[in-house]
Amino acid sequence: MARGYAIGRAVVMGAAALEVAHYRIAPEEVPAERDRLTAALQKAQDDLLQMADTLPDDAPRELGAMLNVHRLLLGDPLLAQQALALIDERHYNAEWALATQGQLLGEQFDAMEDEYLRERGGDVRQVIERVLHVLVGTSAIPDPSRVDGNDPLVVVAHDISPADMLRLRGGRFLAFVTDLGGATSHTAIVARSMGVPAVVALGHVRELVRDGDMLIVDGGTGAVIVNPSPAILKEYRQRQYAYAEERAELALLRDEPAVTLDGIGVTLHANIELPEEAELALASGAEGIGLFRSEFLFMGRRHLPGEEEQYQAYTSVLRVMAGRPVTIRTLDIGADKTLDDEATVAINPALGQRAIRYCLARPEMFATQLRAILRASAHGPVRILIPMVSHMQEVVATRQALDAARLELDARGQAYAPHIELGAMVEVPAIAIAIEPFAQALDFLSIGTNDLIQYTLAIDRGDVQVASLYDALHPAILRLLAHTINAGERAGKPVAVCGEMAGDAQLTRLLLGLGLTEFSMHPQQLLDVKREIRRAHSNALRVKVASVLNRALPVDLETLNQP
Repeated sequence: MARGYAIGRAVVMGAAALEVAHYRIAPEEVPAERDRLTAALQKAQDDLLQMADTLPDDAPRELGAMLNVHRLLLGDPLLAQQALALIDERHYNAEWALATQGQLLGEQFDAMEDEYLRERGGDVRQVIERVLHVLVGTSAIPDPSRVDGNDPLVVVAHDISPADMLRLRGGRFLAFVTDLGGATSHTAIVARSMGVPAVVALGHVRELVRDGDMLIVDGGTGAVIVNPSPAILKEYRQRQYAYAEERAELALLRDEPAVTLDGIGVTLHANIELPEEAELALASGAEGIGLFRSEFLFMGRRHLPGEEEQYQAYTSVLRVMAGRPVTIRTLDIGADKTLDDEATVAINPALGQRAIRYCLARPEMFATQLRAILRASAHGPVRILIPMVSHMQEVVATRQALDAARLELDARGQAYAPHIELGAMVEVPAIAIAIEPFAQALDFLSIGTNDLIQYTLAIDRGDVQVASLYDALHPAILRLLAHTINAGERAGKPVAVCGEMAGDAQLTRLLLGLGLTEFSMHPQQLLDVKREIRRAHSNALRVKVASVLNRALPVDLETLNQP
């Protein structure tokens, strides 16, 4: 979801993959049909390249990289060659062949354990939609003239690509509502960056809404109201006005310090996925990058990025941040999400060879990344963050790999900072429970609440049957957080939270009460959290939270958030 309110008339986008004709061709038509599909794939790639080259100055910084990901997907042999094989072997028409292969790839992504990678199935569907529109000669962009009058418009779609969102921005188009998607889909990411209200993953909204229906889109709650009564419409217009006023007031906090009422300073960092997002982080008032998810440099491509490419990417972020610290998490991938042609199948991907386990099992790949990070450290303060640590030996092995990388750079005569802080993600319950030696051995800790909650409660929030049990306020979670933060305090080491809890302003007072003084979140969430910090009395909250930590039931946020 992307926060905000929009009120307008629905305009429903067609879904080419659901509507194109499926038929078999004669054997003599195969060469021409192959040429038709090949030409459509090339045309779609050329269109994306042109869009990337002509992005407006105010386009979201990450959009260029996302367009490149879609171009790479269009050129992937798994898509093009397999679709052409269906034309050759089964005599499918081009549309049928492409849609069939796309469905297969989408199902493979949907089966992945990692939420972000599951959402990449949406990218596959979006690029196929683009090619299908080329094949049938239709436009993915709805015609505003289909809706009478001059009311603002809400785009209702099965799915919509970030590129099409940009083309629809402005004018009468004010919001987006889709059947598919998720919090980490590129559609949702771009919507948040654009500040456009959006609600994704509604299931069958496209089948339930017609052109011209009046819609209310509440990006904060995910509610979409169809043809509301006059009273509800009036209420939401008031909410819309109040929200605009609130955002204007929040903007004034950008350069204000994040200090509680009792003088406790709090550090606010930003999470980024792509180098281009560093400018958004800076514009939002971030004091540094608390989590640079480096795996995003590796996704959606046939070949791993080399040392020079990684070095340039990390250095570009450091230059934008201009002396502010940048924390780079080493590659967090593995098990069912391999980066090359390995055919690894894990019995339980979430508990398999992923993150630091994956990197240590591939020393050449890991060494390449470490050399790139070390070289980038010559341009600004860098911290290295190890994901999914569960054993001290993983910390020792990482330090040894860093030492080896330094020796290689010394032999080349390449510069790097004399000291780089090394930290670990606290996301496996084992390290949270036995945190003391890790707090002593490392320079900092960063709590990844998303996985910590999942692993502690044995809940996959991507599984709709148990997602309701995924509870950030479960007493076990709060005790693990408190235990980790207190261990950091005793060792004199900074502890941050970089999971979704950090960016939820409703949980800010709770985290302050647990003793947290370093938050890292999506740049769009920074000002909401800063406002809560500046309204809070930290020491009073610590007393309140300490009194409820040993209770069996989840914390009552309403009581805690009272002034």
